[in-house]
Amino acid sequence: FPRAEFRKVYRAAGMSSLIDVSVDGKEPVKAIIKEVQVNPLNLEAYHVDFHAVRMDQEMTAEVPLVFDGESQAVKGMAGTLVHPMATLKVRCLPAVLPHEIHVDISILTNFEISITVESLKLGAGITVEEDPHALIATVVPPMTEEQLLKMEADSKSGDVTAIKTESEEKKAAEAAKKAEEEAAAKAA
Repeated sequence: FPRAEFRKVYRAAGMSSLIDVSVDGKEPVKAIIKEVQVNPLNLEAYHVDFHAVRMDQEMTAEVPLVFDGESQAVKGMAGTLVHPMATLKVRCLPAVLPHEIHVDISILTNFEISITVESLKLGAGITVEEDPHALIATVVPPMTEEQLLKMEADSKSGDVTAIKTESEEKKAAEAAKKAEEEAAAKAA
């Protein structure tokens, strides 16, 4: 296949947009790019798998997440944006398959607000095939000086441990308290 033409199509379509594929001059077929194998030395694609789609049947695809806007918790409070998911698995008809899903992070105005899968607004006919409570984005507070000193001391001693932020510790304490309450209720 002509590599320059493929690079252009791949940059525009990615792996979540429909493209027309014609083989040996036959009638074009709607398809998505399923896998691209790349030469590790020159990063040129040498093999591409396409998946032909039927326009009347739902399909499942990984759609990239694009983070838009500016979080005041990052800008004004020196927090760090955490977004553990880069793509979202969706199911829909090929005609409504989004090229990308935009996530507005400007609603993250403090460290207590999170964006989850269920809070995303997707078009009609698009079903998310992920845990509705899965975290899309949040902002964690900066480490305190005490936490930074502890981390530095631990790294020097070779004892590398996870340092929890105050909000993580608070959430863990609340979860432990809730578990204790549920255990007490079951015992009663």
